Amino acid sequence: MNRNKILLFLILVLSICWTAISCSTVPDGVTAVRPFDAEKYLGTWYEVARIDFKYERGLNNTTAEYSMNSDRSIRVVNRGYDYTNKKWKQAVGRAKFTKDRDAAMLEVSFFGPFYSGYNVIAIDAEYTYALVAGQSRDYLWILSRSKTIPDKIRREYLEKAERMGFDTSVLLWIEHD
Repeated sequence: MNRNKILLFLILVLSICWTAISCSTVPDGVTAVRPFDAEKYLGTWYEVARIDFKYERGLNNTTAEYSMNSDRSIRVVNRGYDYTNKKWKQAVGRAKFTKDRDAAMLEVSFFGPFYSGYNVIAIDAEYTYALVAGQSRDYLWILSRSKTIPDKIRREYLEKAERMGFDTSVLLWIEHD
């Protein structure tokens, strides 16, 4: 086998692996909310808690703003204050539904063609509080339309996340000024 054929074969294998990984947007045993109303979900959400990761590390006063794009994808603007560098950071991305719009199973991208899972796994009837998981158990957020969340909802979401296998002891509780 010559070098070009080997390279082509490796690219093909990596493409198949990437497709298989990127198609799995929700962890095993975790279910996205259904029915889901994207229009009601739009607007500003305050991040109350998260499993910390490199793109949000060191940020507080974090929010997510969702609005509808003309192509029916969702514009995502994540914003937070970096206390170490004393400046605001912002990332703008795009989310799209992985299946039908009735299930809160989306993919979001901030870096071109690379998408990651975004799954609303619990939400109240008024769309005031949400529990969101990524495509693995390394990503979890508790969101609220206000800067705080009632203790009852907090306990309910923590219990639900624990039943689904998330380690809630590592959640970072976000400060909002």
